[in-house]
Amino acid sequence: MFERVLIANRDEIAVRIIQACTELGIEAVAVYSDADEDAKHVRLADDAYHIGSSKAKESYLDQDALLEAARAADADAIHPGYGFLAESESFAANVENSAFEWIGPPSDVMANFGEKTKARQIMEAADVPIVPGTTEPVSSPAEVEAFGEEHGYPIAIKADGGGGGRGLKIATDSSEIESKLQEAIREGEAYFDNPSVYLERFLEDPRHIEVQIIGDKHGNIRHLGERDCSIQRRQQKLLEESPSPVLDEDTREELCEAACRGAASADYVNAGTVEFLYENGEFYFIEVNARIQVEHTVTEQLTGIDLVKWQLRVAAGEELSFPQDEIDPRGAAIEFRINAEDPDNDFIPLPGTLSTYRPARGIGVRVDDGVDEGDSIAPFYDSMFAKLVVTGQDRAEAIARGKRALEETTIEGVPTTVPFHEMLLEDEGFLANEHTTTYVEKDLLAE
Repeated sequence: MFERVLIANRDEIAVRIIQACTELGIEAVAVYSDADEDAKHVRLADDAYHIGSSKAKESYLDQDALLEAARAADADAIHPGYGFLAESESFAANVENSAFEWIGPPSDVMANFGEKTKARQIMEAADVPIVPGTTEPVSSPAEVEAFGEEHGYPIAIKADGGGGGRGLKIATDSSEIESKLQEAIREGEAYFDNPSVYLERFLEDPRHIEVQIIGDKHGNIRHLGERDCSIQRRQQKLLEESPSPVLDEDTREELCEAACRGAASADYVNAGTVEFLYENGEFYFIEVNARIQVEHTVTEQLTGIDLVKWQLRVAAGEELSFPQDEIDPRGAAIEFRINAEDPDNDFIPLPGTLSTYRPARGIGVRVDDGVDEGDSIAPFYDSMFAKLVVTGQDRAEAIARGKRALEETTIEGVPTTVPFHEMLLEDEGFLANEHTTTYVEKDLLAE
């Protein structure tokens, strides 16, 4: 096992990795920008190194600074967390070519899944259903128009290296093709340094369901069940739950087996999620997130398996110790993302100082956070600073426990998404399991 691990990240995921390292007897090394000098992850770490200014591109996205910090710290390995450089194949390759172990999927696997057309080719070859669309990039309006004539509208024009809604444009008819194609190309080049785009038949009201997987260096792949991430706004997740209340047991088994089959065909190692859209009883692969996810907590609560510890163990060469038939998710869990945003003002981020911060406690409640009372939410990074996770024997109890926990949560100094979550748990559509990925914007917030 490793002796010292550098965590190339910040906030709650850095705290989560530090805690896993501590329990495994590993020294955890933090990094920090100017804005994070007194941050919680720095306070908890065994050691910490300054890596640059508050701007992410001059600190948490600076590969040279991170590698230099790892050398100065005499680290054995680097854990990227999620966000920032976690899905950067170039950073993974740089770590692999250094003296450090990379705690994540191999760079070549990341490269295969980083380009969405290549990922679609891999999954199609593994007999995993994909959304009807192209498996090669397109470049001309004529190609898009031909696709529309064959598959109908609307058409999703998607950046090959995209994610999080960036580089995704929807053409509702042929008159929009040229403008939407150029917009997707420009965004792909600006955000992902990749102007290639591909096409998919746009599913208008799907559910978003992801399967948690983990693989080791000995060829073993396991799934740990699925999570429903359909409560979104502008393609950004707000709440995740497991099990998905829309799946029957046969479909759930088929979905999870497809995720494992596709991952195994690509020699996947370490933690990740295989993402699907589900509509009218059918599921379709959309992408692989080759990293730990924000919502991994939901799966941990239901399976009792510490995914972050297993990321460390797998990277150190250990074999997964649990066979597939011994993984037995029980009950239901819901995660609420707590962001420093104003839900009444278009969810605008409003950073500031937490003058009061008293998260809920009690049975069936877990809080992962990167702050303590008196800490500041920096304006330079993502606005999420905590995750509230509740569990119950079933969905109804998890929802009731969520209502109680949200009511007990007291946060002052910044607006948060807590009131939104409280409203959601009273919403008839959500309670009746009628929501899709468009529900928040089209129904809940439109009322």
